[in-house]
Amino acid sequence: MNPPCEFTLLANGTSLPWAEVPEWAAADFVATTAAELDRGGRLAAWFGVSEWAGTRLVAVIAFDADNTLAVARSEPINQCYPALTLRHPQAHLFEREVWEQHGLRPEGHPWLKPVRRPNGDRPLMGEFFQVEGREIHEVAVGPVHAGIIEPGHFRFQCHGEDVLHLEIALGYQHRGVEEAMAGGPHRATMSQMETVAGDTSIGHATAYAMAVEALADTEATLRAQWLRAIALELERLANHTGDLGALANDVAFLPTSAACGKIRGDFLNLTALICGNRFGRGLVRPGGCRQELEAERGERLRVGLLGALAEVEKAAAWLWDANSVRARFEATGVVSAEQADEMGLVGTAARASGLVRDVRYDHPAGWHRFAQIPVAVWPDGDVFARARVRWLEIQRSAKFIEEQLAAPPDGETHGEASSLAADMLAVALVEGWRGEICHVALTDAAGRFRRYKMVDPSFHNWTGLALALRGQAISDFPLCNKSFNLSYCGFDL
Repeated sequence: MNPPCEFTLLANGTSLPWAEVPEWAAADFVATTAAELDRGGRLAAWFGVSEWAGTRLVAVIAFDADNTLAVARSEPINQCYPALTLRHPQAHLFEREVWEQHGLRPEGHPWLKPVRRPNGDRPLMGEFFQVEGREIHEVAVGPVHAGIIEPGHFRFQCHGEDVLHLEIALGYQHRGVEEAMAGGPHRATMSQMETVAGDTSIGHATAYAMAVEALADTEATLRAQWLRAIALELERLANHTGDLGALANDVAFLPTSAACGKIRGDFLNLTALICGNRFGRGLVRPGGCRQELEAERGERLRVGLLGALAEVEKAAAWLWDANSVRARFEATGVVSAEQADEMGLVGTAARASGLVRDVRYDHPAGWHRFAQIPVAVWPDGDVFARARVRWLEIQRSAKFIEEQLAAPPDGETHGEASSLAADMLAVALVEGWRGEICHVALTDAAGRFRRYKMVDPSFHNWTGLALALRGQAISDFPLCNKSFNLSYCGFDL
């Protein structure tokens, strides 16, 4: 694949002057973006930047095969522009979001409705898609659920037990995180970053730190990058282990369910061993890390890691050996490689459909420039594949941490980021445990945040869950939902 020539290129975790981002008229901007996506690019972010003359669209495209990112912007737009979704469905939620936030209508968009909340004449729910027929019935689930999970509305169009279509409506806990970033960084900004998605504190905090460091023209120390990488993989271990247990519970396989619940806690405790918080809050800061991992605690971490890994290996073996589990997992909730690519899925959902898509490999930054983790891929795209990818990543993440603890770099973990440069744009990607986390920061003339855009992997992947339910029995929804385990709050920014 030839490198892109119409957009400005930059590497992950770097910045460039806003004035150097190429600018296009609306129609040309959409056409050029579509052409770059045709050439093998993938839409990492698409958002609006408000100005007195209108709203500029900004596109960030990831060229995974070339390990590069590309950015461009439109001229100010006031009312409408040609929809990108018609050529590239991966843009459908991004364009709905821009319409919701800025009122820019993507002309020709096939299903234009808000993605989160009402805004003027744009109601929250709008019309739901409906399938007509005498034997068709509709099942509504949520938004309030019978448990402690977050709110989300699922509407199924069914023929008997078979699901013809699932529409997902979120936005019930919109917290205004992106809006709160304007004029920052503020004193509360770091806490907000660590709770964008509570189970991904390390992932979002690292992406934010990388963006700020790029804007300050600085870099975290090597030892801090090393410690961040270890913490990020511990976060992956804890959540993947919990997911295996949750999947086992959904098919009433209690041995693995009970064991993984306990082992997840063991991995969380290893994160607390590093920084005093089980979710890693307070560890990552722009410029470095707040805590050190001296040799004695490093050895305790290694011993605890090997013990927890041995236990999860036993629990996983029970799962894979049970015919009743395989009967429920295999050929359930299939998302093909073509669908995953067309809809822009990321993370475990993409890799379970056979796509080799991993920021640690495609856009390495920080410590992953020096130490790689093999990409875990499974071709079938079903619940079994999504579970197996998690299991492969558990093994590889544990091995990676063990290797890193054996040869730590010298130096300090502490560092500070200086003041941010004015009128600059920075892009940071991190492979969180769910998938690609994208943060885009734009500063104003005073070096404060003019616009801060976050794309949690769940934003890409909720459509994958909807596709997985087509043709499935509605009773398989809980299992399919668990196999994706997407974030509601990470979506409702």
